[in-house]
Amino acid sequence: MLVLLPPSEGKAASGRGAPLKPESLSLPGLAGARAAVLDELVELCAADEEKAREVLGLSEGLRGEIAKNTELRTAGARPAGEIYTGVLYDALGLATLDAAARRRARQSLLVFSGLWGAVRVDDRIPSYRCSMGVKLPGLGALGAHWRGAMATVMPEAAGDGLVLDLRSSAYASAWKPKGEAAERTATVRVLHAPTRKVVSHFNKATKGRIVRSLLEAGARPKRRQELVEILRDLGYVVEEGRAGALDVLVDEIH
Repeated sequence: MLVLLPPSEGKAASGRGAPLKPESLSLPGLAGARAAVLDELVELCAADEEKAREVLGLSEGLRGEIAKNTELRTAGARPAGEIYTGVLYDALGLATLDAAARRRARQSLLVFSGLWGAVRVDDRIPSYRCSMGVKLPGLGALGAHWRGAMATVMPEAAGDGLVLDLRSSAYASAWKPKGEAAERTATVRVLHAPTRKVVSHFNKATKGRIVRSLLEAGARPKRRQELVEILRDLGYVVEEGRAGALDVLVDEIH
């Protein structure tokens, strides 16, 4: 099973260890596309702070993120699973998984990124600011930039198992499973059961808990129906929707 995750908007501070080693990142087929984004992002942020703030869509209070981007090649790096924070990652709780579940996380989780394309949770990266919705002056829209490289790399990464796609729409634009891979791809929508409405914060937290449950259970579904049965066994209320969508219903918002 391959689980596709969005990154978090906020990120932990970079570490004090060795800086980024681009050649060490997973999915080496993305190396060229990564280098192109990294080069332009660093150059933009170093050359014109005001333009960089506009391009990256940052408020005045987040101006400090621009300086962070100028140091991406020299800042200390940490595992991506430590860099990404926020509601989904708090609920997932990678650091508190047992050894077997952490090993499964390293093998099965891919975090999509406007800067890196996609990384595994043990890939060492610095803290950065660059969402998939950004349109760089030279490269253009990042979602479109990543599609070519992703079309080559991702089918192999997905293998022949289930793809559980928990990305937001901006990150899903970088790669959409096609053909046979699409038939074994499941997306999840979290609904407040009494109202049948999506609640953003609750949505992210529940998705994090779902991933944690699957990792702890050692689940390896190959098809959507297997995933539905496993989630129900784990105590989730699941309804099957259209085109591979699964609705997970929850009563309490917390």
